[in-house]
Amino acid sequence: MTDENKKHGPDEAVEDNVTAEASALEELTIEADAPAEPDPVDVLRTENADLRDRYLRLAAEMDNLRRRTERDVKDAKSYSVAGFARDMLAVSDNLRRALDAIPADALESGDAGFKALVEGVEMTERSMLAALERHGVRKLEPVGEKFDPNFHQAMFEVPNPEIANNTVVQVVQAGFVIGERVLRPAMVGVSKGGPKAPAGETSAAQA
Repeated sequence: MTDENKKHGPDEAVEDNVTAEASALEELTIEADAPAEPDPVDVLRTENADLRDRYLRLAAEMDNLRRRTERDVKDAKSYSVAGFARDMLAVSDNLRRALDAIPADALESGDAGFKALVEGVEMTERSMLAALERHGVRKLEPVGEKFDPNFHQAMFEVPNPEIANNTVVQVVQAGFVIGERVLRPAMVGVSKGGPKAPAGETSAAQA
């Protein structure tokens, strides 16, 4: 047998078959390892769930924004006059000081002109307070209430064993609130030495 015949003998045919089978097996392995195509229905469901979640979040954010805007607008309307009202309180205080400075015997002197002047000052004070109240500014009336540091500022203590301890017994300067906010706390005197106030008692200014 010649060398040429040996080159193309049975051994070579077997080797070619083994190589072909190995290639086919390799192709099958590659195909098996390749990721499967996702199901289009599952993809659509995932996208739908994601879009729904985004929509719900956006709707909640818009609702919060609407409520916050409404609250800001309401606060702006309610408290926009706070600075002006605070300045007007100083004028009201001066009117009250003028009235308090008038001696009692001067009012009883019978001078019609003087009485008319006093009545005019009193009317001016009442009109100013009424105008402030129409704009949400309300005067505090704390006498007899339990002292509340949110609305009152204690100036002195009054010993009195017959009145519940820490009760407002005197107002030195009137306090005012605008809406639910304190425009100016009331300067007050509080009782000392009496029994403790009932637990749970609150200031009427908080009602």
